[in-house]
Amino acid sequence: MDPALSLVGMFAAALGAATLLPFQSEIVFVGLQARGIVPLWLLLAVASLGNVLGSAVNYVMGRGIERFRDRKWFPVTRGQLDRAQDWYARWGVWSLLLSWAPFGDAITVVAGVLRTPVWTFLVLVTLAKTGRYAILAAATAGLLG
Repeated sequence: MDPALSLVGMFAAALGAATLLPFQSEIVFVGLQARGIVPLWLLLAVASLGNVLGSAVNYVMGRGIERFRDRKWFPVTRGQLDRAQDWYARWGVWSLLLSWAPFGDAITVVAGVLRTPVWTFLVLVTLAKTGRYAILAAATAGLLG
């Protein structure tokens, strides 16, 4: 398989996985790491970049979501959105360190709704997403007990 195409696939999987779409990037990451097609540092960088950019898409959606909250087609109720905002307001920006978790996509949307400063958002999400891929890489390499 072509290394450049592998990286494009990794980027797309990571970007999709960080949005509200039902993608999984971990299997792509582990598969590419196991095959050794590209250097691990490059795989880690591309996966992290794609995942952070996907979270940035969620953040931007959150910035504009308020104007749609009363529409019939809106996917969450007013109460659900209010509870999510209350949760984020309680735990603050540090909750973005959980953006790697399955519920992390919602946290990144709410960060946009509540106008978290973009640089704070990017730093914390980058730490979380890169950390997750680094731990996955270490586990795949057998470095974790």
